Amino acid sequence: MRHRNKVNNLSRTSAHRNAMLSNMAASLILHKRITTTVAKAKALRGYVEPLITKSKDDSTHSRRMVFRLLQNKFAVSELFREISVKVADRPGGYTRIIKLGTRQGDNAEMCMMELVDFNENLLGKETVAKKAKTTRRRATRKTTVKSEQTAKETAQPAAEKEAETDTNE
Repeated sequence: MRHRNKVNNLSRTSAHRNAMLSNMAASLILHKRITTTVAKAKALRGYVEPLITKSKDDSTHSRRMVFRLLQNKFAVSELFREISVKVADRPGGYTRIIKLGTRQGDNAEMCMMELVDFNENLLGKETVAKKAKTTRRRATRKTTVKSEQTAKETAQPAAEKEAETDTNE
């Protein structure tokens, strides 16, 4: 029985698992999106999200704690410079897992893991939706505008008919 064993071992030793998660976390931070298996992505989510939370506090101590786990100075600088700025107001849930289907060779469930605030396609749709929102107006104003337009249109043909009868005489 697996009582109180919450870590998914991923069929690896602890040193291999920690090294793999560190490399995957660095790749996710640098590239903003990686493709992996669902089991590895779920394990990586529990590894990366505390690091992103620590990056919100840009201090020497938090940088050293993050570097201790990542072992990649480029990933640490990217995390503290760009990612922490974008997720500053987000209370958690920095990653998204999108399932892609199964891998052809061994039928493993594959997924794409990405940082939430760095998907340009979804962010583009949200900004367009925000710009499209207009203020709400009362219906009476719209009807008066329409009634004025219809009144002008009905008045024009009558004026044209009078002008035609004047020219014929």
